[in-house]
Amino acid sequence: MFPGRTPAQKSALVRELTDAFVRTCGGKPEGVQVTLVEVGADHWASGGVLYSER
Repeated sequence: MFPGRTPAQKSALVRELTDAFVRTCGGKPEGVQVTLVEVGADHWASGGVLYSER
């Protein structure tokens, strides 16, 4: 994702992703690991165009 989310937003996302995984695939929340990766718009492209150029 692009940088700029608040710590509260990231925390909520991690919670929601964990809950969805456990609901869908089973297991325990403590067994789910989530890695958040922030990528600058000048390092991410789609359709041959950097997002920083859109």
